[in-house]
Amino acid sequence: MNDMGSGNFRTFDPAKEDGAEPRQPRGNSLRDRIKRSEQAQQPASGASRSGYVHQPQADAEMQPQAQPNHAPQPAAEPQQSAPVPQQSAPAQPQAEIQPTPAPAPVRAESPAPATKPEAKPERQEQPQQLQAAPGENGAQPIGVVLEISGAGSQVAIDLQRLGECSEDEDPSVAMAGQVGSQIKIRVGNNWLLASVRNQKQDRKAGSILANIDFLGEGVEEKLTGRLHGFRRGVTRYPVPGAMVYPASTADLKQVYASDGRSAVTIGRVYPTKDIRAGLYVDAMLGKHFALLGSTGTGKSTSAALILHRICEAAPEGHIVMVDPHGEYSAAFRQTGVILDVSNLQMPYWIMNFEEHCEVLLTSNGNDRQVDADILARCLLKARQKSRLAEQMGKITVDSPIPYLLSDLSNAIQDAMGKLDKATNSAPYMRIKNKLDELKTDPRYQFMFSGMLVADTMSDFISKIFRMPANGKPISIIDVSGVPSDITSTVVAVLSRLVFDFAIWGREEKTTPILLVCEEAHRYVPSEQNANGNSVGTILSRIAKEGRKYGISLGLITQRPSDLAEGVLSQCGTIISMRLNNDRDQDFVRAAMPEGARGFLDAIPALRNRECIICGEGVAIPIRVSFDNLEEIKRPASEDPSFVELWSQSGGEEDIVQRTVQRWRSQG
Repeated sequence: MNDMGSGNFRTFDPAKEDGAEPRQPRGNSLRDRIKRSEQAQQPASGASRSGYVHQPQADAEMQPQAQPNHAPQPAAEPQQSAPVPQQSAPAQPQAEIQPTPAPAPVRAESPAPATKPEAKPERQEQPQQLQAAPGENGAQPIGVVLEISGAGSQVAIDLQRLGECSEDEDPSVAMAGQVGSQIKIRVGNNWLLASVRNQKQDRKAGSILANIDFLGEGVEEKLTGRLHGFRRGVTRYPVPGAMVYPASTADLKQVYASDGRSAVTIGRVYPTKDIRAGLYVDAMLGKHFALLGSTGTGKSTSAALILHRICEAAPEGHIVMVDPHGEYSAAFRQTGVILDVSNLQMPYWIMNFEEHCEVLLTSNGNDRQVDADILARCLLKARQKSRLAEQMGKITVDSPIPYLLSDLSNAIQDAMGKLDKATNSAPYMRIKNKLDELKTDPRYQFMFSGMLVADTMSDFISKIFRMPANGKPISIIDVSGVPSDITSTVVAVLSRLVFDFAIWGREEKTTPILLVCEEAHRYVPSEQNANGNSVGTILSRIAKEGRKYGISLGLITQRPSDLAEGVLSQCGTIISMRLNNDRDQDFVRAAMPEGARGFLDAIPALRNRECIICGEGVAIPIRVSFDNLEEIKRPASEDPSFVELWSQSGGEEDIVQRTVQRWRSQG
């Protein structure tokens, strides 16, 4: 250590060695690397938007800029600057250049100027040449790869090139380098496509550092250099130092082009003007999907748009939609069947034992278990009295066998009459009183009517599942008129029928069914909000096992954080509109795949009727602007205009009277 300070040793500094070039600022290093890559890949002469002149002799052009402070060069030095009009020498040095053999190829391409005034028109025409080549930015690099990891990478992007691209006519090139945009990296004969996740300024180098997520790769066309044959996943990674290029609209057209699978178009890929966004129907429905968005973002209209497109593509499909607010009836009157409390006619005996308990039992704790045991014995006796039960032989308490409500009431009465005097009869009275209430209350007539005792199970399933569809493949189940205390039970019955029909129909030809639940957080709540209803159990089972039996589940909700986490994680395709709540954003971020990180940051900034789609239903994560839907196909979910309605008057008394009349009649 002491010897290092003696005169025999000196500190090695490459910049001070003989023949070393002056140290260049760090701000020019990335710029020079991009420039050298441009010259290596585009040997033809032409000026870029940044003012660089692309010549075949890249080294000769770089040398004068690298030695600005050297002593005057000999007569051969003007030879290197002669091709650049800005640095052209006067006529006397030009005569010295003519005998030298090196510039002969350059003189063959463009005659050497005899006088200096001839170089001025060329300098004036340069801006016109730049405006005539609007697509040049897409073929020039914008940055360089700094580091590589398995899922993504870090790149450095030149600020000046970013500004040049922002003025390009191609909207995809204009967005290059920004958060959520796509870039590409050449790896051998392939193009690797990536999405920009975030950005930060590198003040020392005068550039932008960005993290990117790899999306997939495609083959490079030899003639045009464009990307084609895109496929998801990465088989070969780039190395640090590889150049980064903007992805053009032509590239994205190849990426988003259909690969032959059945697809429906729902909108336009942002930020392009003419690339259509499609959803692969089989992949989206085969592994479930979720549509998420805060209130007022156009979620209902977007759901109607997707379902309309599916119905148009599959007019003989089977779609069941649970509508808790009655807003989709107006959207599907022409292409579907609307079922509500007036024409639903759901037979009570189609419920299983657990659903009977939810409707008929009012007790909690230990009393509920006692009541359940009594109901199980009496319900089985009532089912066994049916003629159909005699033909079936062995039946259970869950068997969908028609029975009379009076038979159930008599079974409860008989069981209570056999009690000893010391036995409490309160459980029997609770069940019997609730049963009498359901029979007499007009609100429950759509389900507990004495006219529904006939064996109509086949007709009911055909009506609900649209078998046959007859050109109307969707049935809208409007449960807005169902009493709130049994709404969850009604949804549970419909969902269980879908699942049981698929299980018991395995021997037949597979009949896929799509079940769509609006306000899904009400029926499949998270663990802290779970209330033990059977609807959450059956929907969770459909989410986990439904695809094995040809059942697809579509969840629509405005509060994804209130959904059961296991259910949302089973959705292979997530369509996320704007979410204003931080908890909802974090929940969706955890459910989305890694490659969509760059898009997730844009969720709070999405406009109405815009969404981020990722998962199985799309080739890569995309941002989509939904198409406008015809007025007749829109749901009745538009917000009222307070200013307009509050400026009108007249007819309020009649409105109040009619409303009170419907209120009292519960109809």
